[in-house]
Amino acid sequence: MRPFLFEIGPLKIPSYGFMLATAFLVNYYLLHKELKRRGKNPELAADIVFWAAIGGIVGSKVYYMIENHRAFAADPLGMIFSGSGLVFLGGLAGGMLAVSLLVRKKNEPWLEIADSAAPLLILGYAIGRIGCFLVGDDYGIASSLPWAMTFPKGSPPTFIPVHPTQLYETLTGLAIFALLWNLRTKTKPAGMLFAIYLVLAGTERFLIEFIRTTNKYLFGLTGAQLISIILLLTGSYLIFIFRSKNVREPAVKAEV
Repeated sequence: MRPFLFEIGPLKIPSYGFMLATAFLVNYYLLHKELKRRGKNPELAADIVFWAAIGGIVGSKVYYMIENHRAFAADPLGMIFSGSGLVFLGGLAGGMLAVSLLVRKKNEPWLEIADSAAPLLILGYAIGRIGCFLVGDDYGIASSLPWAMTFPKGSPPTFIPVHPTQLYETLTGLAIFALLWNLRTKTKPAGMLFAIYLVLAGTERFLIEFIRTTNKYLFGLTGAQLISIILLLTGSYLIFIFRSKNVREPAVKAEV
């Protein structure tokens, strides 16, 4: 564990903040290249990443406050301005809303922008999980596996070996990124790549929740699992619609 990457006198660089910044910078670089490849204005990448960051922070905080409503009621200002509570699924919703408003204002096609961002969403998630690992947050349940770890200075601390789920998600996220990045030049129509992202990201988060120490809600599922089901179903529905569209269009052209 390394909560701070660097400490030079009073200056401390927090690990999670550093990895979060790294995720945004890497995503900006790749999105700039991808928009240029697609014939879009690459300068749009800066606006997308900026508003994704703003919307993501607000959305993650709102999700965290809803999930921890009792603690929020006891100390609302403390929870709002604390450094904790950057929940990815809330950030995804907030970031998508902010970017959607930007895309509408710029009069850009939403599905094409979504496809451009799809691989980068899971890449940013994978990088962010490294930050969670370094600060000892979001670990899993007790485990006797050889790679199980303790987080004595974690949040909260644990002296019992547990699943390092942060690393599981980093590795899975990188694998999904590699797949989506490879598919980005082969997948049609517009929106299909984003739909595949929803299915893969939803499946990954749904499964990892079974070995995480998270509160259970409806049907013994966590809040993240319920949202993951929505992502998975939405992505599956979009894939079905897009495939049906692709099948119909060649048939119509053949008749003409």
